[in-house]
Amino acid sequence: MVTRKEDFSKWYLQTIQQADLMDYSPVRGCMIFKPNGYEIWEHIQDYFNKRLKEEGVRNAYFPMLIPESFFTREKDHIEGFSPELPWVTEAAGEVLEERLALRPTSETMIGDAFSKWINSYRDLPYEINQWANVFRWEKRTLPFLRTSEFLWQEGHTAHANEEDARQRTMRMLGIYAELLEDLLAVPVFMGEKTPSERFAGAVQTFSVEAMMQDGKAVQAGTSHYMGTKFAEAFNIRYLNQDNEHVYAHTTSWGVSTRLIGSVIMTHSDDQGLVLPPAIAPQQVVFIPVGPKKKLAEVMSKVDELNEQLKAVGLRTYIDDSDNSAGYKFNEWELRGAALRIEVGPRDIENNQVIMKARDEDEKYAIAMDSLSEKVQQALEDMQKRLLQKARQRNQANMYTNIDTLDELVSHIESKKAANEVPGWVLIGWDGSEESEAKIKELTGFTTRNIPFNQYFEGEDALVKKETCIVTGKPAQETVWIARAY
Repeated sequence: MVTRKEDFSKWYLQTIQQADLMDYSPVRGCMIFKPNGYEIWEHIQDYFNKRLKEEGVRNAYFPMLIPESFFTREKDHIEGFSPELPWVTEAAGEVLEERLALRPTSETMIGDAFSKWINSYRDLPYEINQWANVFRWEKRTLPFLRTSEFLWQEGHTAHANEEDARQRTMRMLGIYAELLEDLLAVPVFMGEKTPSERFAGAVQTFSVEAMMQDGKAVQAGTSHYMGTKFAEAFNIRYLNQDNEHVYAHTTSWGVSTRLIGSVIMTHSDDQGLVLPPAIAPQQVVFIPVGPKKKLAEVMSKVDELNEQLKAVGLRTYIDDSDNSAGYKFNEWELRGAALRIEVGPRDIENNQVIMKARDEDEKYAIAMDSLSEKVQQALEDMQKRLLQKARQRNQANMYTNIDTLDELVSHIESKKAANEVPGWVLIGWDGSEESEAKIKELTGFTTRNIPFNQYFEGEDALVKKETCIVTGKPAQETVWIARAY
């Protein structure tokens, strides 16, 4: 098995295949979600759907075929997505009068619907979410993180004024941060995207960014304030309380199945998949051990203990295959089961089981009488431990003392020579696209976001960059940069 240090990309592909999460599709750039992989997505859906209902946002569904004329109504939008759009030009043996795009996102389709559904201020806010597949014909693909077809949720809302729309935009960004940190144990950096990195057609784009173990960034979720740009393009107007027809302010926001790739790259190790217990398909795996003549007695006790854990809502599995115990231990390490519980004849005599958490090396005995309580506590502890480990690793790979392009290049070269990750660098930026382009050209680093809360060195000193790393001119913003997936 290749290690993370030897080749992170090969390690990642090896990890997801050995964990039986996916398979490759016959169509280039597409992938098949196997049950273990799709169940992770289901747990993300469950969490997010609950939060949506708390917010009063309801789910809907729209067709995936979008007329070409819809895209031409919003100039920036079509320019942003045109290179990635797959088109349907023929159906039932006949050439279509108008090309139909496989949706890259649904702003245009939903904008058209909103123009029919929204007539009065009494109709606002109008807030919906869609779980769907989308298509962006990627040239370079990586399972879960970047594929030509992927799964996501996309929320779309319309509001009476800018203040309400901006509140929804930021509220959803905060919920994404909670989803990543509380459910996935992935710490995030919240901030605003630079203009060149904005969603096509948005007034402002905000993101939650995550750092992987190799120091690269994943844009884990985005929330966009669209202003009235789409409302004007699609005639989303309403009669306000002054009896005037005015345009609505709209938002959109989304996360995708790249979250699964982010979790894998954040937590897994050289032994295989590591998943936070909150999303692990198998939270507890029972492994019967001991001689075959004692197997019936052991299995009876395992069934009893398994029912106890299922009764408190845990996801359990009994591995009663005829593979050796050592094979089973290794197999469930590869597959990312959160806890492994061994039960043998001697354990039954001692009224105990042997338990091991996936992210720790030690095994320890716990009394059968307190199994449910101890297992639930162990799962909670592991969830917190993974988040804390990731935060500590992030801190070790964040650099705030690099102020010139020469220093940045030297930093990257020294890390490469030492076979270490270059991490994330906090820089001053003069606000020009030319400076962004220069950084990318020389280093491969791109702007991740302009953080809302600057990071502190020590207890009192706020890190704020005064000069641009490229031009030496006064910095307009302090920005995180990193290589990204």
